[in-house]
Amino acid sequence: MKLTTYSLLAVAILTITGCNKNATPAPDGAASQAPAATSEAAPAAQGLVTADGSSTVFPVTEAMAEEFQKANPGIKVTVGMSGTGGGFKKFCRGETDISNASRPIKGEEKEACKAAGVEYIELPVALDALTVVVHPQNTWAAELTVDELKKMWEPEAQGKISNWNQVRSSFPNKPLVLYGAGVDSGTYDYFTAAIVGKEHSSRGDFTASEDDNVLVQGVSGDVNALGFFGLAYYEENPGKLKAVKIKATADAPAVEPSVENARAGTYQPLSRPIFIYVNKKAAETKPEVAKFVEFYLNSQNATELVKEVGYVPLPDNAQAAFRERFAKREIGTGFTGSKIGVSIDDLLKEKLVY
Repeated sequence: MKLTTYSLLAVAILTITGCNKNATPAPDGAASQAPAATSEAAPAAQGLVTADGSSTVFPVTEAMAEEFQKANPGIKVTVGMSGTGGGFKKFCRGETDISNASRPIKGEEKEACKAAGVEYIELPVALDALTVVVHPQNTWAAELTVDELKKMWEPEAQGKISNWNQVRSSFPNKPLVLYGAGVDSGTYDYFTAAIVGKEHSSRGDFTASEDDNVLVQGVSGDVNALGFFGLAYYEENPGKLKAVKIKATADAPAVEPSVENARAGTYQPLSRPIFIYVNKKAAETKPEVAKFVEFYLNSQNATELVKEVGYVPLPDNAQAAFRERFAKREIGTGFTGSKIGVSIDDLLKEKLVY
């Protein structure tokens, strides 16, 4: 099982529908014969689980859905990709059971959920190393500082910073072509907070998309381009892209995005947790939802499937803590403010607030 299986499936479905914000149904589990009925046999589980949200978290949830459906052919799991913000809008209206998110829930989203009576269980499921990429033939930008990225992306750069040599004088006098996550994406929110210093604040003259495959195609097709998205989409496209090493300060070492560096906490400020949010009522009243989330959080799946799709599994103690959180149906979020460069220890220490 490879990441490309899930991603190519997603691209095919998105191409057919013509809109990457439509819900993307996960593949049905392979057909199998039901066991012979006996007086003691329990009926096969049935039902529908709906998930939507982040394109960054999509590969993880899609992989979980495919494997889950093989073991539970009576249950269908659909996984949409409308961006973190778009996913929360649906979730807080009670339209979905699970919201994929590449950032914590925001204040206005919490209020929307409260107003609709939607209680949520926040579950970090992996770590990601948000990756800055350039074209493979870019020979000059092997590493960049956070300040240089800010110079490219801050609102004041629009109409002023249009060439590479305006970022660093030793860079060539070539046009700077930018690609980034769409403004409804949690990746956009996290990147702007980490790099610009203010969430949802950036120049507007860049090519934006909630579909990371569009960004891959854009950067890989232009030697002057630079873009950003989750580590999995970089690792899925070997040879098409080159990752930029990041220096937190001018004097800091340049660190490449990788599973190892994200877990060690050395790739900063662009390492981050990614999440699923579960509707508590759905978990309590729809057995298929609880069954899927338990499958998702199973230690083997939370390690092996997460690795297979290119993300960093949480440590065993964190996995156990979040399984217990779901088992107890503890609601709320541990993020009450902006947290850039959050560590696993931080996640475990925070008190939940609804």
